[in-house]
Amino acid sequence: MKQLTWLLWAVPLLLSGTTNAADASTSSTAAASKKVPSSSDFSAAQISSGDALTYLSQLAKNNSDSVAASAASAKMRRGVCSPANVRIRREWRTLSKNDRKAYINAVKCLRTKPSLLAPGVAPGSVSLYDDFVAIHLMQTLTIHLTATFLTWHRYFTWTYEEHLRNDCGYTGTVPYWEWGLDVNNPAASPVFDGSDTSLGGNGQFFSHPGMILTEPFNATALIPLPPGTGGGCVQTGPFANFTEHIGPVAVAKYGTTDTDSVPDPLNDHPRCLKRDLNAGIAKRFTSFYNTTTLILQNNDVEHFQALMQADPRYIHGELGVHGGGHFTIGGDPGSDPFISPGDPAFFLHHSQIDRVYWIWQMLDFPNRKTIFGTGTFLNVPPSANVQLTDTIDITPLAPVVKVGDLLSTFAGPFCYIYV
Repeated sequence: MKQLTWLLWAVPLLLSGTTNAADASTSSTAAASKKVPSSSDFSAAQISSGDALTYLSQLAKNNSDSVAASAASAKMRRGVCSPANVRIRREWRTLSKNDRKAYINAVKCLRTKPSLLAPGVAPGSVSLYDDFVAIHLMQTLTIHLTATFLTWHRYFTWTYEEHLRNDCGYTGTVPYWEWGLDVNNPAASPVFDGSDTSLGGNGQFFSHPGMILTEPFNATALIPLPPGTGGGCVQTGPFANFTEHIGPVAVAKYGTTDTDSVPDPLNDHPRCLKRDLNAGIAKRFTSFYNTTTLILQNNDVEHFQALMQADPRYIHGELGVHGGGHFTIGGDPGSDPFISPGDPAFFLHHSQIDRVYWIWQMLDFPNRKTIFGTGTFLNVPPSANVQLTDTIDITPLAPVVKVGDLLSTFAGPFCYIYV
């Protein structure tokens, strides 16, 4: 058996009931002061089972308490975020049935609110919910495989949460979907089981081949994927009969490298929400192993964000946990990188993306408040390196904000953590 290192002696304290929370916090804080955890601190079984990720999440939480206290004492922002008033984002299945229903009702409410976009910008945006789809579509090529991928989507998800709360009376946060719990059968997940406390079920099944993706700007670099277990319209759960309006722009077609699109994707193109839940993709790209090694094996944001997104300048034949989660959901709009927010599951997926980023940051926060890269997709066309003083603009959904104000969930507009 592998010899336990300095870090692992604290894991049983956090994973068992043999000690109290204060002892666990003291132990993990002492451990964190020695060095940043790495893959060598865990056995293969601990990484694959999710035990290592559970430990890292708890360690991140303990470290975040210190960060929040420091932020409050330094009065880093008006309103002072502290452990006493911080919002907590939780995994979907840990919420009570009433809390899940409250979130579902708030999402439905957002679809009844009028669009905030100026007339003519996106005729297909018939509601405030659709505004999120339109903004994402219009900025896709400056928010993926760029320096702002992590911060832009952090702000985007936070803004969605704010509108759920301020426009629809929701009192909670955007939950996250822990992919690793569902890799064997996503359709049985409480997120997708079709019950009244889910985000709707799988799409209606029809027999079809898998998708064949290509790496960006390289049509010969194929990424073949197995077929899913749905493919048609979602017919069960709260989002059955859900109408998509914007797009498609690049919905993956089955058995080919081609995609489906329309020439005017910002116009109104009403159609059903489709899903094609896919255990094969989930097992390959979004397991506990994928998430945990991403966190442990990348010590700078350059490589962390590259592996998360499967940046072909760094790695080939992969989707990363980001693409893996999207294509586990699949369908229309789930498999379309431009309009994927059209599926309500998008925000649970991206809350998890932000959680992984947050855990990674909190393991070495003083050294993980940086950005890397340019402002265009794979730097095509070539663009300048993004600076912390550059801005992110998702108006009219939220105010313009500096990139540097989005690096901490205790500063800028934010005040939240994950448990």
